[in-house]
Amino acid sequence: MTFRKLNQKRNNYFIIGTKSFKPINIILEKTINAVFDFAYEMTFGDSGEHRKYRSGGQYSRKNGQLFINTYQGKLAEFGIYEYFKNKEINTDKPDLSKWDLGKWDSTDLIVKDKKVNIKSTKYFGNLMLLETKDWNSDGEYLPNIEKGDSRYDYFLLIRIKPDGEKLMRGNKLLYSNILENGKASLEKIIRKAEWEFDIPGYVTQEDIKYVFQNSYILPQNSYLNGKTRMDAENYYIQAEDMRDMDELVKILKQ
Repeated sequence: MTFRKLNQKRNNYFIIGTKSFKPINIILEKTINAVFDFAYEMTFGDSGEHRKYRSGGQYSRKNGQLFINTYQGKLAEFGIYEYFKNKEINTDKPDLSKWDLGKWDSTDLIVKDKKVNIKSTKYFGNLMLLETKDWNSDGEYLPNIEKGDSRYDYFLLIRIKPDGEKLMRGNKLLYSNILENGKASLEKIIRKAEWEFDIPGYVTQEDIKYVFQNSYILPQNSYLNGKTRMDAENYYIQAEDMRDMDELVKILKQ
């Protein structure tokens, strides 16, 4: 497996190749409703709490940003759950428990006794990003080391359409901490959209270790493709370099 580094010009990093978005399925309404309630309660609803800063990040995120990031992340987990279910592969259902700040579920999904880490991005995204302050060079997730639950077997990248941040920004909610028109107004915006996803690929734990140990890094304050400023330092893998999902399906069906 070959992983290419981004082209670098001073403080700018550029993606070499891209994978076009090829939606697998439209996400079910019942899933959207459940994920909306979860993301709302973890942010605007104050039942749980997500960290306002990314690991190593500089900027505090508003509830609108936290909501759509939480919504997209959990929607990605359910997308993968439905994907494997349709392939007749046993998969635990994603966790919808509301966690207090400083607590989290240790694994995104268990698929046939394999631990799966799911990273989500926008439908036009072409990088899987992992915040460097969350991982060591052996591919262990630092917050889970004391639990003895720090290694993942597979890492999957999921792309979600539409662009949730753009949707929130267009309705002047992305940088809001309160909903002046109440929960129903946000729910209407989310339910009106047709949510779909694709899976450009996956990598193994050994792939991750290789990337970490060979410094595939986007530095903090660098610019991706000349326009997106990186809030935190991240390891990266380009979507075009990832393993094909058909491979993983065959492995899990053995």
